[in-house]
Amino acid sequence: MKGIINRILPFSCVDGPGNRCVVFFQGCNFKCIYCHNPETIGNCTLCFKCIKICPQQALSIKNNKILWEEKLCCSCDECIKVCTAHSDPRANLMNIEQIVNIIKEIAPFISGVTFSGGECTLQLKFLHQLIIAVNKMNLTTCVDTNGSIPLWEYEDFVNDTSMFILDIKSFQEEEHRKLTNSDNKTVIDNFKYLARKSKLYEVRTVIVPEILNNNDTVYNVSKLIADINPDLRYKLIKCQPHGLQNEMLTKCPPEDRYMNNLKKIAKKNMCRNIIIN
Repeated sequence: MKGIINRILPFSCVDGPGNRCVVFFQGCNFKCIYCHNPETIGNCTLCFKCIKICPQQALSIKNNKILWEEKLCCSCDECIKVCTAHSDPRANLMNIEQIVNIIKEIAPFISGVTFSGGECTLQLKFLHQLIIAVNKMNLTTCVDTNGSIPLWEYEDFVNDTSMFILDIKSFQEEEHRKLTNSDNKTVIDNFKYLARKSKLYEVRTVIVPEILNNNDTVYNVSKLIADINPDLRYKLIKCQPHGLQNEMLTKCPPEDRYMNNLKKIAKKNMCRNIIIN
């Protein structure tokens, strides 16, 4: 069994509790207008534009597939800039043993492993087996998800995972559909399911002034949180301009005063653990 992996980040302090390794999966079913990692959305269509643009000749064709020579790569990202499929030629098919071997090298220095993307749950069978393998290393496992698949149908997977980070991008279904090209019913149902199982580490909302009704989303999401567990972390994330491909997002990042007003809304709803990032 193999998974399509975009990259592995050895150390991160913002993707769950403690110092964590982050495994980024390739592929996503949302098309967020503020996506900061658009190269993780799609899969390679073999257009070979990246090969022509690479200044270090780190990309080549072998058996009608793109071969990436990591030692030659200068990480200029020119390859992902020309990709119309929102993919990354540096993404690799990896088996569980390969990933576990990378994690073993840094295991003494981390508290756990977070699986992100893209959307890692789109490769659920592989993800589940990888989580089982990491659990045997006495490391915590965290799944960072957009909540688009009905997790209650995969109870063994949820039980084997230490914790989840869930994005609730918009509370209004119509706005959520415009933002992501998908509805949010399953997302909200996943929140209720994971929160009642005490599996949620954090809920996140990205704040985009003038484009989204942030007041409405923060008000309703904070009410959901307070009704089940007012101490659950609710992180309000400033939309940042770097990496954005949408020219409409001219008001990013939002001002501190704007973020603090949203925090007051959540606090008024009895949320007790609100983080501004």
